Amino acid sequence: MKLTDLRDNPGARKTSVRVGRGIGSGKGKTAGRGQKGQKARSGVAVNGFEGGQMPLHMRLPKRGFNNPFGKDYAEVNLGMVQKFIEAGKLDGTAVVDHAALKAAGLARGGKDGVRLLAKGDLTDKVKFLVAGASKGAVAAVEKAGGSVEVIELGAPEHEKKAARREANREASKAKKAG
Repeated sequence: MKLTDLRDNPGARKTSVRVGRGIGSGKGKTAGRGQKGQKARSGVAVNGFEGGQMPLHMRLPKRGFNNPFGKDYAEVNLGMVQKFIEAGKLDGTAVVDHAALKAAGLARGGKDGVRLLAKGDLTDKVKFLVAGASKGAVAAVEKAGGSVEVIELGAPEHEKKAARREANREASKAKKAG
C-alpha cells in the first residue's frame, strides 16, 4: 500500500451542489431559489416569520419564570448518603463536601454547591461541609453525632458589581485628591 492508494470510504465525503453554473446543470439561473421574493435574495433569515400574521410562538400562552438570581444546588438526601457510606462509595470518617459527594456520584450538577435534605435516616457520625441544609437535615445529623457546617460560596453578581463600582469611586476620589 502506498500513500497514493489511500482513499476515503465511499460516501464519506459528499460534494456540495454547485449552483448557478449554467442551464445544463439543472441548478442554473435562479439556483433553486424560485423567482423573486424575499427568500430569493441574499441575507434572509425568516425563522418563525409568518408574513406579518402573529407568529405561533407569540400566540401561545406563556408560563413560568426564570429567576436570574436563583441558585443551582445539587440536592442530596441523608438516606442516600447513608446508603453510599454503607456501600463503601463514600468515606464517612472524612469531611463530606461537594467534591466528595460528586466523586461518589451523589451530587450531580449544582454549580452553587450542595444542599442537604432530611429524607431518609442517617446513623453514622458524619461531618458535612455544604452550601445549604434544611433544619430537619441539621437536626438529624446532630442527632447521629455529626455536624453540619454551612459555607457561603460567594456573593451574588449584583453585590460584586456594587463593590466594584464603590472601589472605582474610591480610586477616582484618591486620584483627584492626590
